[in-house]
Amino acid sequence: MSNKKHHERTRAQESSNAIERMYITMRHLFIRGFYKPMGISGEMLRNSLLLLRPEIYGSIGEEKAELEGLLYVIDRLPEGIEECTFINLTSDEGYSNSHFKPIIPEKRRRNCYRIDSEQMNIEITRGRSEIYDILTHLTFLFVESHKISNRVLINEDEGLTTRDWEKLEKAVLTKNKLTKEEREIAITHTANILGRTFDELRAVYKDFAAPKQPERLLHIVYWLGKLAIEEQVNNNKRTITFSPVLRERIGHHIHGEIWADNIKEVLFKNNLLDRPIHIISANMHSVMNTLFVPSALKTSAAKKDIFEVYESLSNKENEPLRNKVGAEALRNGMTYIKDTSGTNIDVQVFDTTKIDAAKVDIDIDEVILVEKKPIILVMDYAFGEQAYETIDELLKPYNRNGEKIHINVESISIMGKAGILEGGKGDIMIPSAHIFEGTADNYPFENELKKEHLEDQGVDVYEGSMITVLGTSLQNKDILKFFYNSTWQVIGLEMEGAHYQKAIQAASKVRGSIKANVKVRYAYYASDNPLETGATLASGGLGTTGVKPTYLITKTILKQILN
Repeated sequence: MSNKKHHERTRAQESSNAIERMYITMRHLFIRGFYKPMGISGEMLRNSLLLLRPEIYGSIGEEKAELEGLLYVIDRLPEGIEECTFINLTSDEGYSNSHFKPIIPEKRRRNCYRIDSEQMNIEITRGRSEIYDILTHLTFLFVESHKISNRVLINEDEGLTTRDWEKLEKAVLTKNKLTKEEREIAITHTANILGRTFDELRAVYKDFAAPKQPERLLHIVYWLGKLAIEEQVNNNKRTITFSPVLRERIGHHIHGEIWADNIKEVLFKNNLLDRPIHIISANMHSVMNTLFVPSALKTSAAKKDIFEVYESLSNKENEPLRNKVGAEALRNGMTYIKDTSGTNIDVQVFDTTKIDAAKVDIDIDEVILVEKKPIILVMDYAFGEQAYETIDELLKPYNRNGEKIHINVESISIMGKAGILEGGKGDIMIPSAHIFEGTADNYPFENELKKEHLEDQGVDVYEGSMITVLGTSLQNKDILKFFYNSTWQVIGLEMEGAHYQKAIQAASKVRGSIKANVKVRYAYYASDNPLETGATLASGGLGTTGVKPTYLITKTILKQILN
């Protein structure tokens, strides 16, 4: 008996196995070129996701519909995808030069094109991680759609539906704007269809609304259900295809190479290529704001706490203030490189010799500015495997008319957001190693950032190893608890660390493209705690909680570079 118990698989092992199966399945379907998510070909993906029950997808395994997970997914997919029977993943194949208008999802920078009433094309320029991300979200969406059809179909052979469904259809298809009374009647029927309460639906209704479509939640539920009913009654299955060009290009660093060459070209033309370069992977505002807010917004910076100023800049309505800071930066040595390669990674280059150290509110050794003349190159966040592709290409020597010019990279700093396993939203994590999920591959490194550099500033700081996951949308508590409690002693999870470090190690220790003793810095601020119910990514964004840790990390990185 004890022997049998010894061989029973834990929930964490089952979950880990489900993730592995999902990845192998997704790769197989990609090579095959097409599949039907709710048909036999999509069965393995569905079953694995239902076995896994990731935190982000909440009640996916239950009969009732999952609302927070649905909102999370819908924000990351193009508007109107719920109406499409054919979803085609393509490479950058020239749609930007057509009459099709790009649809960019609210929370993911990717170009999508509605080809006709049935088809949506989604452009993949950020590598395999993006494909996995989309396929996982679509699998969730289609599983939810079948929950709807199962609740409203009375007779599959004849396609008879419930009264609730007929009332929802009438509300969605009306050309008139719904009155408050009509909306509440429609919500009542929809709540019945979803197995949720009227209150639960009313609470999330506004979150789903779009400027052009205030009744978007009703619209999404109706179209998801409608296509699922068509699948069940008429066997008209939704299909996902991968374009031949995408299948040919993926994994070849095509976008990363164009991106890196553009940057090196700009550095060369501005005579900056031979200067010491400090690469920072971060957002497009924290370095610029840290360096230029004190001079661009003198009055506000004098009256308020500087973190309050940063917080006000992060509000959507303060665009004029942000433009003021941007203009100040451009006048004082910043060059902005808008991405045209398809990586969706913009870049800022700061020539520090043009910065007035007296106007910056961090300590700067002016001798370094005069003698070393460092260049700070800030690149926007990469996505998953794309981190390897971009940094790998950026660190390669610049090929100019057959001559190889090595880039003088002094340091590489990575700042990002991650899930924390101890502590809460807004806390800071300092990794000592990155472990790659699903393997025992590990990347220990000497981190120039230490816990003591960021302590005693009103934010909790944790130090330890971090896990680079294959996708945040696949994590569940069982796996995360295993990593947290095991000898790996993982403090957090993110999607890029191991990919960055793999590229840095290859360039510095194997290829010799950059110096072997290049300095590396990694720090993350917590966007969520997936071990806490109600604190996962699906529970909403960080809001202004992320402002303080972001700027504490940015200032610490800049202090180390400029001293």
